[in-house]
Amino acid sequence: MENIVIEQQDAVAVITINRPTKLNALNKATIQELHEAFQSLNENAAIRAIILTGSGEKAFVAGADISEFAHFSEEEGTKLAAEGQRLLFDYVQNLSTPVIAAVNGFALGGGLELAMSCHFRVASSNAKMGLPEVTLGVIPGYGGTQRLAQLIGKGRAMELIMTATMIDANTAATYGLVNYAVPQDELLAFTQQLAQKIVKNSSVAISKAIEAINANYEDGVNGFQTEITNFGACFATADFKEGTTAFLEKRKPIFPGN
Repeated sequence: MENIVIEQQDAVAVITINRPTKLNALNKATIQELHEAFQSLNENAAIRAIILTGSGEKAFVAGADISEFAHFSEEEGTKLAAEGQRLLFDYVQNLSTPVIAAVNGFALGGGLELAMSCHFRVASSNAKMGLPEVTLGVIPGYGGTQRLAQLIGKGRAMELIMTATMIDANTAATYGLVNYAVPQDELLAFTQQLAQKIVKNSSVAISKAIEAINANYEDGVNGFQTEITNFGACFATADFKEGTTAFLEKRKPIFPGN
């Protein structure tokens, strides 16, 4: 792949967006490559967590590649947003394998939207985040208006989008946009530690939990009912048998695939 690099460290895969001369900006080719990477890793039973980051120390993803759509028509703009959400942003949000964004610098526009589509986020202390689309005469189109409000509340989302303000990592942590703000040189190691905690647990249960949590944000879906259904489904799995048996035998569980 030309625009991303994939590395595997035990059960954790690290995807690095590798367009440093463009501050890792998202273009169509990169979105397609990311889709294919996430699809392949999700189908690989040996991979139990994914970290997404950007190359270098300046940017996670500085935004979308504006040169690709500056002359689009209304119809083309609508298709751009729909295809991007289908291929990448909604796809990542609903991936059954946990995805952690390691935000290592600027995460603006499509970059912040990509980070928000991940299951949670860790930011380096030099990170800057924002949705500046209104300065271009457009709105966030890759789920930003929805996910930002879900994560930090309607009022703060309205302010950040309408003022096109960038916030730093500590403010993002205070708002709940990221879970942690850590020094730049500790970012990947810290995120790896979180991923290692995840991979020790039941991958089946984690995928069911992701589905249940996401259900709360889907129109017309009863999240509580999804939880009930998924809770029951866990009882039919080998992971449930191993987890409960290990608990009763006072030992650590060894889940299939671990």
